[in-house]
Amino acid sequence: MNADPGLTPEQRRELADAKERSRAFMGAVRTATFNIWTIGSFAAITILFGLFSLTALVLGIGMAVVTWNEYRGRAMVRRFEPEGPRLLGRNQLGLMVLIIAYALWSMYQTTANPDPELAQMDQILGGDTAGLVAELTIYVYVGVIAVTGVFQGMVARYYFKRIALLEAYVRDTPAWVLDMQRAASLD
Repeated sequence: MNADPGLTPEQRRELADAKERSRAFMGAVRTATFNIWTIGSFAAITILFGLFSLTALVLGIGMAVVTWNEYRGRAMVRRFEPEGPRLLGRNQLGLMVLIIAYALWSMYQTTANPDPELAQMDQILGGDTAGLVAELTIYVYVGVIAVTGVFQGMVARYYFKRIALLEAYVRDTPAWVLDMQRAASLD
């Protein structure tokens, strides 16, 4: 029995070929889905902490915007729109800037406004606890900046490389196949 009686063998081949060729960029959909869940979860938790901290609220709202853009970019890729990977790549660069800005702000806050309780501990113990905490904080956030730059930069690069693949796919795929795939992506 024929699985799709309305299509000729040539059309079935074109569909199968298109599906195989789309694998080159459809991984971006899975990556974006993962990002939506992870960044969205962190955004929700951070916004809850934002009830007690303006910095956390701003960071949480920023991550919520990143999550929304990831959702939009994923939908665009599923509709075979080359603007989708472009949005996703820019979004990762935006997330990188957000995290680095947070790290820099945290380093500034630690050095400019040391915790008064640490100063009291220094008086009791006779050490430089506040200085040690500030130094360790700076090391940690410098590490966060480095890892973020590399990781988010690589994810952005991954998305940007999908633009040309998707453009070639749209250019080389019969319109009827694209229409059928776009209709299927709405399900």
